[in-house]
Amino acid sequence: MKIIPKIEPLAQIYLNGKPAKISDITGQELCDWLMGEFQQLPVNIIPSDLERYETAQEMLDDLSQERLYVSGQSYDTEVYPQFFCGFAFQAIHDYDHYQNNSDFNLSGEIASYRATANRAPSLEIQKILYSEIVLKSAARLYLGHEPESKIVFA
Repeated sequence: MKIIPKIEPLAQIYLNGKPAKISDITGQELCDWLMGEFQQLPVNIIPSDLERYETAQEMLDDLSQERLYVSGQSYDTEVYPQFFCGFAFQAIHDYDHYQNNSDFNLSGEIASYRATANRAPSLEIQKILYSEIVLKSAARLYLGHEPESKIVFA
């Protein structure tokens, strides 16, 4: 039996945490890795001005047609050193949801995080992914809306 952490403690770590300082080297390593991962995605990635998918099923339906809409509202460019890195991250993250057939609930976000983190080139990038995927998602679920974007090391 898998133990799923409760939303509130993870949300509080994110909401009360101070923004972490990411070195330029780590930021560039993250972007380089994201670009490599993005180039391997076997679906048509379509930029969209619309809001993010409301349900995982909507996204899974599009992905079954080999297309994925990525909204500019789904990522914050201030977190990433280059604009396209946030876009690439969102596409990779959503595709990991598809690969794991996981929902947007906390257990689905954890499954997506594990898939992505297993491919990450360093512990520093795994920590960034944990903040972006698990902690930020817990805060979104807890608040009922997107929290302020930041990277928090737990």
